[in-house]
Amino acid sequence: MSRIGRLPVAIPAGVTVEVAENNVVTVKGPKGTLTKELPVEMEIKVEGEEVIVTRPNDLKKMKSLHGLTRTLINNMVVGVTEGYEKVLEVNGVGYRAAKSGNKLTLNLGYSHPVEMIDPEGIETVLEGQNKITVKGIDKEKVGQFAAEIRDKRRPERSSCRPGADPRDSGDLFQAFAVRLRAGDQPGIPHDPRGTPCGNRRESGGGGRTCEDGPGSLIFKYPCCP
Repeated sequence: MSRIGRLPVAIPAGVTVEVAENNVVTVKGPKGTLTKELPVEMEIKVEGEEVIVTRPNDLKKMKSLHGLTRTLINNMVVGVTEGYEKVLEVNGVGYRAAKSGNKLTLNLGYSHPVEMIDPEGIETVLEGQNKITVKGIDKEKVGQFAAEIRDKRRPERSSCRPGADPRDSGDLFQAFAVRLRAGDQPGIPHDPRGTPCGNRRESGGGGRTCEDGPGSLIFKYPCCP
């Protein structure tokens, strides 16, 4: 990240960058204004048509903050000039979306529609009934709201072959935790839903984490939904 941090951030025409006390950076442009408090360890200077970020030393933490600070400033500049957007598609029998004012209504196969209000600084644009575009000048907020919409009904695997590793295919799948109870045979975790999972990974595989408590392990692995 330190190599990224050394790169100056160009200030386009029509954009102003101000650095206040405690590294509070304000970027104004054609699409709006963004203000963010950045790490105080970094030195941020506006020199001509560029923003220069420098770090106090070469410690690992400082190098990471150096690159992060420069990236955040660049994201702010891009946001107020070009903006950000993420596109989501609603796929499913009977699934559809509707928009009324700042309220997004999703029909996702539940007994009731899901309603979401556009956050401040974020706009959702609907194309037809199945394509949602999330727009805004703050990259973090755009990504966060798009993730919240997606979480209302995450993609499911289209197929699952016992014994096959879902990572070998392009299908989407979800990993979930399976508890190995005290006294169970190692390598044969139990599915919390009461049925063994045909896609379990052996205990020596990656993704195994320990949990507090004797005789308890958590195995995280892809499995049939």
